[in-house]
Amino acid sequence: MKKNLLGSLFLLSFFSHAQIDFRSTEFGVVAGGTYSRVRNAHNPSGPRISVLGGVTAQVPVGTAEQYYLQAEVLYFGAGEGGDRKYEDAKGWEHAVYANNYISIPLSFKAYFSESESEFFGLIGPRFNFLIDQKVKNPSRPVYTEEGDSAHAGFNGKANSFNLGIGAGIGFSYKRQLELALKYDLGLSNTYPDLTEDWTKDPNTLKKKSEQVISLGLTYFFK
Repeated sequence: MKKNLLGSLFLLSFFSHAQIDFRSTEFGVVAGGTYSRVRNAHNPSGPRISVLGGVTAQVPVGTAEQYYLQAEVLYFGAGEGGDRKYEDAKGWEHAVYANNYISIPLSFKAYFSESESEFFGLIGPRFNFLIDQKVKNPSRPVYTEEGDSAHAGFNGKANSFNLGIGAGIGFSYKRQLELALKYDLGLSNTYPDLTEDWTKDPNTLKKKSEQVISLGLTYFFK
């Protein structure tokens, strides 16, 4: 009870001192593309190119119209593919390990000045909730969602929740049309059950970190 009370008082104090004006919240729509990979997951591996799209809202912090808290709800394509050169040499079909999410990035956003058209920076956590996983032409049976019956328990089923941290930079045209380039580093294990200890490759026992570079175009309604 005391911890909850202290936590509530801390939040009230923070919002009070930060001067967050929810009445001035601005809403918008976002669309763009993603370039993603997963470290230590599939061998051979390459990038996956996908899309993002959804809605956004930003709340001013203070009175200078320079600092904001921004939240988004996005469809967010990530995961990775196979290595095309290796696949072509082997005569394989291209592999796709697609993870599609409902993603909620929360960012602290700072414009470099109070000018209407200005660069800005973003940093904050990202919460990814898996909505579907599609594995196509996997290079090894263990990379499927079900895994390999000869190696029970080792499979490529993606984690239903992923936590990441992101940072980026963008440019705003008259505070209405904005283009942002962002890098997100996954902090969770994307494939917690994907191991290949029978290959004796130590990298297969490491955490599978999903990493995404995204480019998004935002339009704020005024």
